[in-house]
Amino acid sequence: MNGRLSRFAVSAGAAAGLALGAATASAADLTIYSTTDGDNLKVIAAAVKKAHPDINISWVRDSTGIMAARVLAEKDNPRADVIFALAATSMLTFDEMGMFAPYTPKGVDKLDKRYQDGGNDPDHWVGIYGWAGAICFNTIEAKKNNLPTPTKWADLTDPVYKGHIVMPNPASSGTGYLDVSSWIQIWDEDRAWAYMDKLHQNITSYTHSGSSPCKHAASGETVVGISWPFRGAKLKSKGAPIDIIVPEEGIGWEMQAVAIMKGAKNMDAAKRFVDWSVSEAAMEIYAHRYSVVAMPVKTKKWDNFPPEVQTRMINNDFPWAAQNRTRLIKEWRKRYDVKTEPKKKK
Repeated sequence: MNGRLSRFAVSAGAAAGLALGAATASAADLTIYSTTDGDNLKVIAAAVKKAHPDINISWVRDSTGIMAARVLAEKDNPRADVIFALAATSMLTFDEMGMFAPYTPKGVDKLDKRYQDGGNDPDHWVGIYGWAGAICFNTIEAKKNNLPTPTKWADLTDPVYKGHIVMPNPASSGTGYLDVSSWIQIWDEDRAWAYMDKLHQNITSYTHSGSSPCKHAASGETVVGISWPFRGAKLKSKGAPIDIIVPEEGIGWEMQAVAIMKGAKNMDAAKRFVDWSVSEAAMEIYAHRYSVVAMPVKTKKWDNFPPEVQTRMINNDFPWAAQNRTRLIKEWRKRYDVKTEPKKKK
């Protein structure tokens, strides 16, 4: 996801578009932090505005790692009223710190149990959709460089791919962290670090965005982009010469969740927003843009989306991934951060 901070504000008259800046002040102002990609956020924001025209929302978005750091830095003086679509591994950490206002939204009983906060009543957070890992593979550039098509994660350690792989940095990208945490769960820590040591030799750069590696592969800047399948399907449908590969060992996946911050300035508006975020109407929007959603809905199947995604998602241990996030990212940065791309100036 894009590491560059973006602020989207929805004014009272906006039904389909968004304007940069702060929303017009009213009794129902909300500030919502999100990591949703900017193009998807525009659609979501317009839908919320149509459903609740009396709520003026100032959206602030950034990549997972940067947004999580911001929320943590504001712990004693939170500026957000709601966190929308932040990785469950980060949400669980914030919940442990007592940062959320408990609230069970209407309709939560219709959600897949895996997306519900089963440990608390009322809920502290609720999952809404998720995405999984995959490989975007440029077939034209691969042919030019005489590179074989990988079918497994292990294939990417072959020296033939040296200088042809881009992946997200787990310190700033939720996609990057789900890859690292899933490799450890698929194998074990020793074997996973040994794998990443070899993979690092073939990496060109680590990006701050989970979708960037797939974009790089689609444009021919790299052959292999470790990214997520929905982005790959969209790019392929637009004509990009890529295949979306779901590695045989299994893929990590991450749940995006919504929660109300303790101390939210307009609790009624915050609750109404969270109610909308778990509604069937919202789920239909998510289903058009993400790999999996919390509520089964009938929607168009995306062209080029690999069906193996659902069957190869690992049984992700979210509490473990949350509890070990800081330790694993610290170790990852010590080993590999030297190849991380420079952050763009804001």
